[in-house]
Parts: sequence; structure tokens; C-alpha cells
Amino acid sequence: MRMRWDAFLSAIQERGEYPSREEAEQASRVVLALLGAHLVGEVRNELAAWLPETLALVLLNPLPAYEPLTPERFVRATAAWIEGATEKTATWDVSAVLSVVADTAGEDLMKRILLQLPPGYDLLFGRPQPI
Repeated sequence: MRMRWDAFLSAIQERGEYPSREEAEQASRVVLALLGAHLVGEVRNELAAWLPETLALVLLNPLPAYEPLTPERFVRATAAWIEGATEKTATWDVSAVLSVVADTAGEDLMKRILLQLPPGYDLLFGRPQPI
């Protein structure tokens, strides 16, 4: 079932401790656009079906990634797209958004998402995998 816009942004605002809804929305848009560039096929479509429609479109229509980003480069890319962000604040933004995405997606879909991403993304989603 698709998550409602208000509920999704409220969860991100709370998890990220953002003072405004606008900051939560900006982090969501940037992180989901970058994530969408790394997911393909049915996995991306299934995740989009769980997200609020506006953010599902962000996920489904990303700029193409030329190569998979490591988790560290994903954080750096996030920092580059959010005005005034540092790697430290971008790590916070990425974790806030992706942990809510993981809660929304559920375990089965999360396993399939993580299979499409380079090693280490499990930590960004707040879902450490056993070694």
C-alpha cells in the first residue's frame, strides 16, 4: 500500500530531526533521485509503488548513473546536491531517508534492493547484514 505524503515526510522529519518539512522534503528528493539511478527493473517499480506518488516519480525518473556509487560516494553526491551540506550532514540525510524507505519497503523488497547495490548500503538503510 502506497504511503501517504504527509506520513512519509513526517517520518523523515522525525527521524532526521529536521526543523522544517521543507528540509525533510529536500533530503527525500535528493536521496531518492540518487537511489533511483542505482535501481533497475521490477525492484525499482515495486519500491516506487510503496512511496508517495510525487516521490515515486522522483525515484522512477532519475538521471542515469554512469557507474554504481559506493556508499561513501553516494553520501558525497548527496552533499553536493544539498546546499550547505557536508559529508557529515549528508550521511544524516541519507540515513534518515533510507531508513524510512526500508521501513516502508519491508524485508523481502529490501533484500532485493540491497542485491542491486554495492556492498555497504545495508548500513545506510539501517539494516546491517551479517557478514
